[in-house]
Amino acid sequence: MSLGTRRILVVDDDKAVRAALSVNLTKAGAEVVLCNSADEALVTLHTRVVDLVLTDVKMPGSTGIELLGRVKTAYPDVPVVVMTGYGSVTDAVAAMKAGAADYIIKPIERDELFVILDRALEKRAMQQELVQLRQEVDRQYGFEALIGASPHMLRLYDEVAAVADTSATVLLQGPTGTGKELLAHAIHRRSRRSAGPFVRVNCAAIPETLLESELFGHEKGSFTGAVREHHGKFEQADGGTLLLDEIGEIDLFMQVKLLRILENGEFQRVGGQQTLKVDVRVVAATNRDLRREVEGGRFREDLFYRLNVVALRVPSLRERKEDIPVLVEHFVHKFATKNGRPIPTIAKGAIERLAHYAWPGNVRQLEHAVERAVILHREGDLDLRAPDEPAPNERAAEPIALDPLPAVGTTIVDALDAYERRVIVAALKEANGVQAQAARRLGLSRSNLNYRVQRLGIKIKGVEYE
Repeated sequence: MSLGTRRILVVDDDKAVRAALSVNLTKAGAEVVLCNSADEALVTLHTRVVDLVLTDVKMPGSTGIELLGRVKTAYPDVPVVVMTGYGSVTDAVAAMKAGAADYIIKPIERDELFVILDRALEKRAMQQELVQLRQEVDRQYGFEALIGASPHMLRLYDEVAAVADTSATVLLQGPTGTGKELLAHAIHRRSRRSAGPFVRVNCAAIPETLLESELFGHEKGSFTGAVREHHGKFEQADGGTLLLDEIGEIDLFMQVKLLRILENGEFQRVGGQQTLKVDVRVVAATNRDLRREVEGGRFREDLFYRLNVVALRVPSLRERKEDIPVLVEHFVHKFATKNGRPIPTIAKGAIERLAHYAWPGNVRQLEHAVERAVILHREGDLDLRAPDEPAPNERAAEPIALDPLPAVGTTIVDALDAYERRVIVAALKEANGVQAQAARRLGLSRSNLNYRVQRLGIKIKGVEYE
């Protein structure tokens, strides 16, 4: 495995360990910087840029956990992988809670170390790419809340940028969960009305009998329960932008009233006689095909043309699957931070599995799937799965044959040890030698698997086991 030309800072008070790591990492193509203490490492970090810190936990003076905390504070984008002694599970857990990218248990197996470092560096590269993407999109478009750089999204950014600073009514069309509200926010922020209010109303969530009052307000005493004057959403949005979400759900009666206010900005409150006038830009959103609604007599043709001044189509997630990696990375950071959890490493192959799913609920469904995974995650890599993919413990495992009775002269303890050894060797081979992955396959912690490997005398040579 090649680590490219990455610069790795190795921190360990054991000279022999430093030398061995230096030789192996250098052979893998990395530039290695060696330090024998946490204090020396901090001095080095002030003068040299590194891509990753690989540190021992137990050292004289400041510990590796303390170094981890200092690095995460001063250099938050630099991943830290900690090395712990055999059986030091407590140290490993403390390190992960403190924000370590990963951990590895001594004695270190070279191939496993390379996999862990490569994964941490790959995650850092993706995070940097995500930051750069956000900065670039924000610089060009001002869409800091939107994620994605697929051709569909870049074209949509261009269209929004072109229309945002005009006074035109905008119709956002696209499936549920695609981010139409975020686009409406972006249009408002880039418009001349950005200093004014942004008001959203979900037309589908309000009963038909109350929608008129919600949009246009009502006078005191206009109906039972109207104990005071109420300003509707159009008045609240005066000088700004009003998002009429799910516009396709309103009835024909309300469509007539909407048409009037869209044409001249004039309306009357429920129970009122005075004609009021507002200056509101309307952005409408729908997951319906309004042309078909017009053909079916469910939507007024004149209102459709009034709303359809500028129509923008928001793509479904399956049309922009190349955005899934950055969306997942964004949501993992968002929900880990929100819930006070360390940011986990995404399991190898997880993104590829997600990309093969259709995502009928679009970005919102992906966001909820990642949120659930982050909340339920406890240790190891974050194993993201599509909604219809069974959990690992739900998959049928191929049984390993076990004779009912051991051979004559073999005790039950020996027979069970032999069976356990066969299971572990099979799991290690399936995982191509990555002990963390084999441990997950067997439902064990990595330290527990390491203990069993040592107890059973399993000798590891590359991916061959004996």
